[in-house]
Amino acid sequence: MQKNTIVKSDVRNFVKSIISQKIEKLEKFMEFTLEASREVKKTPKYDSIREEMQEEIYQMQKQMASLRNLQKNLARVLNQPSERIQLGSIVFTNKARFYISVSLGEFFFEGDRFYAISEESPMAKTMFGKVPGDSFVLNNISQVIEQVW
Repeated sequence: MQKNTIVKSDVRNFVKSIISQKIEKLEKFMEFTLEASREVKKTPKYDSIREEMQEEIYQMQKQMASLRNLQKNLARVLNQPSERIQLGSIVFTNKARFYISVSLGEFFFEGDRFYAISEESPMAKTMFGKVPGDSFVLNNISQVIEQVW
């Protein structure tokens, strides 16, 4: 169901909350894993378990850095309306809805499916500068821009 009005700041705040929730969940999981790793006995018999836990903690730290980077990048996304597609635009095409901000992927806002995509994505680069009524082809899929916020 396509909405005629979208409040860009509401979408931005929603994406911001998704990232914050992911960070919070990851922090809790990291805390749990660190606590569990401390409880593993300090004998050679458990060396491989401790190594696996350390590797898991390392991977979670990388994920956390990536999420914090998303937060930082979202802070620089424009929130003003524009007629041409740019960083911060919400774009409705005849096939999908996009929020050009950070690379978060699919999310649902007020019952509609959106894709948060980075300005570096091929889709965003193809759409930049276009206005409603323009069309484009990416990966052999033709789309028409219907609305831009």
